[in-house]
Amino acid sequence: MGSEGMYQQLQHLSQPEQVEWIATQLVQIPSINGTEGEVKIAEWIKELLLSIPYFQEHPEQVWEQPLRGDALGRKNIFALVRSKQATRKTVIFHSHLDTVGVDDFGAIKEKAYSPDDLLRFFQTYDSDPQVQADALSGEWMFGRGSSDMKSGIAVHIANLLYFLDHLDELPGNILLMVNPVEENQHTGVIEAVYEIERLQKEEGLEFIIAINNDFISPLYDGDVTRYIYTGAVGKLLPCFLITGREAHVGQSLTSIDPLLISAEINRRVNNNMELAEDIEGELVLPPSSLLQRDGKDSYNVQTAGKAYLYFNYFIYKASPQDVLNRLKKIAIDACAHVEAYMQSEYAKFLRRTKLPASDLSWKIEVRTLHEYVQELEQIGVDTKSISAAIAKENPDMEPRMLAFKIVEALQERDPEKKARVIIFFAPPYCPHNYLLEDNARDQGLLAAIEKTLQKLGEETQETFAVKKFFPYLSDSSYLSVHDTDEEIAALVNNFPEWETIYPVPIKKIRELNIPSINVGIYGKDAHKWTERVYKPYTFHVLPKVTREIAMAILKNER
Repeated sequence: MGSEGMYQQLQHLSQPEQVEWIATQLVQIPSINGTEGEVKIAEWIKELLLSIPYFQEHPEQVWEQPLRGDALGRKNIFALVRSKQATRKTVIFHSHLDTVGVDDFGAIKEKAYSPDDLLRFFQTYDSDPQVQADALSGEWMFGRGSSDMKSGIAVHIANLLYFLDHLDELPGNILLMVNPVEENQHTGVIEAVYEIERLQKEEGLEFIIAINNDFISPLYDGDVTRYIYTGAVGKLLPCFLITGREAHVGQSLTSIDPLLISAEINRRVNNNMELAEDIEGELVLPPSSLLQRDGKDSYNVQTAGKAYLYFNYFIYKASPQDVLNRLKKIAIDACAHVEAYMQSEYAKFLRRTKLPASDLSWKIEVRTLHEYVQELEQIGVDTKSISAAIAKENPDMEPRMLAFKIVEALQERDPEKKARVIIFFAPPYCPHNYLLEDNARDQGLLAAIEKTLQKLGEETQETFAVKKFFPYLSDSSYLSVHDTDEEIAALVNNFPEWETIYPVPIKKIRELNIPSINVGIYGKDAHKWTERVYKPYTFHVLPKVTREIAMAILKNER
């Protein structure tokens, strides 16, 4: 379909029909994270935008920003609608275009991108009565990306069309921003920070707020609340490189088993609600293990020498230093537990065998990476050169394993081959942010949002609730930063080759300081094969909710 035909498909449709048509087209384009599909869908979005008469008259107001050094040629897409009024005030509408994979669809993988085929399938799917009931209701669209988050892109584009038909009513500018690479590294929005900075300096735009529309879901059975989030949860990926003492399995009691240490740390951290922050009224989550493995490449009868462990660790108000302090204490306690356990088991062995005791120690040292680097530098090890060389020699290595490899390279230069746990951070890092209670600008934004939602609740009979933290990871993290320089230093100093592996432009983000809220599409089962979006709210109500909030904030800021 040519670009002119794309707009013709839309111009005579109602807004809900426009949203559904765009969402359906987007779902039908595979755009799995890390594939060329991310490029193809970006090009389709750009083509659609350029088919709109306003942008045909102003083609320079639709553009792409290629991601630097990206092997796939992925790109951010931008479109700017300028108000007829002389104003710098601008609201960002942003969404991401990539999805997770479709292996979970199993035997019906070929239907993953066909909402119509999936609807027919789930209408006869009696293994899950709730999914079947949703399919039979006709109120849900199925398909990979339908909820996370191609319907969100559709809502934003449909709202651009609305504003273009009502430019006289628009009291500020609207910048559409669509990013790739959200599902793992967030590279798209990180690169977009530089483009937003350029628009601020060269075009004179003043960014009042960003409105993301990533998916929201019921928080419990029967929940029909539409949650509006005024900030984003942060994320750290704390890693543990655990080095033990190998032994033949015939002498395993003499070993220091890094897997045993890893298991004990994992037991104390994984899904431990005591480690979740306690913030009244917010959905807070504990850390969860994302990787646990040994360092062996093949089978042999030697106990493992190394183990790798890392966690997803959500942060709401806590700083990287807070997390590091807590995890170091847990690791020390876990190692002490393992040491006492091994001493006890070795004593049992001696009693049974009547053998004389050997002079053995199971003591395990715990260090943060920053502490360990300082110790190595005191004995003359050039840690910076070693780290930089490993990063340069392995440009295509999976980023988390590259971080482990750098720490291992440092250990190789250590003359003391102790059993150790070294704690550090690896990518991704997502800053946390939210509207601040003691900030007049933020409280003005919050008041405008709450007043608008109260009015819309009465009009639509929807139940809205305002929360601080969008509970899932989001590109919104990268538009403002609350952490101080000192708190960020605790992250960077314990992050191998930060500038090479994950150079988040913290200073630029802090200078931009754009509040980002999430006014999300409503769906279920994102990242599952039963993923679906609720059409009555997402296609009919949400566009107006987004518009009204944007308008209220622009009018409030004039």
